[in-house]
Amino acid sequence: MDTEAKPTERDRSSQPGTPGPEGRSRFALVPRLAEWLPGGRITLGLFVCLAFLLILNHVVVQPFQIPSGSMEQGLRIGDRVLVNKLAYRFGAQPHRGDVVVFDGTEYFGHGDYVKRVVGVGGDHVVCCDKQGRVEVNGRAVDETAFLYPGDSPSDVSFDVVVPEGRLFVLGDHRSDSSDSRDHLGSPGGGMIPVGSVIGRADWIIWPRDHWTHLTRPGAYARVPAPEGAHG
Repeated sequence: MDTEAKPTERDRSSQPGTPGPEGRSRFALVPRLAEWLPGGRITLGLFVCLAFLLILNHVVVQPFQIPSGSMEQGLRIGDRVLVNKLAYRFGAQPHRGDVVVFDGTEYFGHGDYVKRVVGVGGDHVVCCDKQGRVEVNGRAVDETAFLYPGDSPSDVSFDVVVPEGRLFVLGDHRSDSSDSRDHLGSPGGGMIPVGSVIGRADWIIWPRDHWTHLTRPGAYARVPAPEGAHG
């Protein structure tokens, strides 16, 4: 006796690999959209790419153009930098030495700015010591690797403690930078809220001959934690 089960008409329609009406309607959506759009599949593909780029630009990375010489000689006027917008998500915080892009509308003036983080919450930042260097938490920082040639660390004296949740930022071209030093007497004392930071500048992507990965200088690695800090 033949005991093999023979599929009925209903069984055949539900076998794996045989799309039902619902499956066919899903797969038919793409060609229907392509037929509806002028240009067909090419236009649809362009729309998909555009949507992907918009999501990428809003959530992950964003290009910025350098508008001034305040971060020379590392960042030159007209350079395009790629800003990592996820660098300070999920609990991560800016570090001393990071180059950050932030919204300075309520603190520096209307627009976005790019500066280097010199002090984070709790830090005691002083300029200058007997050798003319910036001190952070009592440790002098050798900035010669990124400071604009011929510039001093600062021609303005300051002695500040950075409030929690804020940043003390300076441009690398100190003689041509409007930064935290210029707003010490303003609301917020020239300190930028961490929440105003758009992201960390990680790459110079244009021009091609200036393509560079921006890394955190080792000069800040030896700076001790502020007094009273845990961990």
